[in-house]
Amino acid sequence: MGLEQTTVEPVDGHDGGMPTATRLNGIPEEDHRIFPQAPGSRPDLASTPTQKRAAANTISTELQPNTKKAGNRPDEAMAKAISAFSGWATGSGLKTVDTTWEKQVKTLLGRLDSEKSALGS
Repeated sequence: MGLEQTTVEPVDGHDGGMPTATRLNGIPEEDHRIFPQAPGSRPDLASTPTQKRAAANTISTELQPNTKKAGNRPDEAMAKAISAFSGWATGSGLKTVDTTWEKQVKTLLGRLDSEKSALGS
């Protein structure tokens, strides 16, 4: 159910006192004929066990290896840059960026593992 609020007071002379409405967690009634399902849902969205295995296989054979490869790519160059700028604020900043990058790659790989598991592989 949505939260609705109707006001008739103009704000700084805007809207000339015409009613305004706010609706959260829903779509306007006039759009229900266009979007009969919840936003983001599709009546034709379905998958078979074969499609799920294929998706899990794609995660295993393409997405995970390519993500690891891309995640490791900047390691050598970054290590050289951090070393070259050690003692400078730039070196400290690069180290922070490198640490953040590694955490993001690890999080993404974990998400891919979760998705693969959810597909039942």
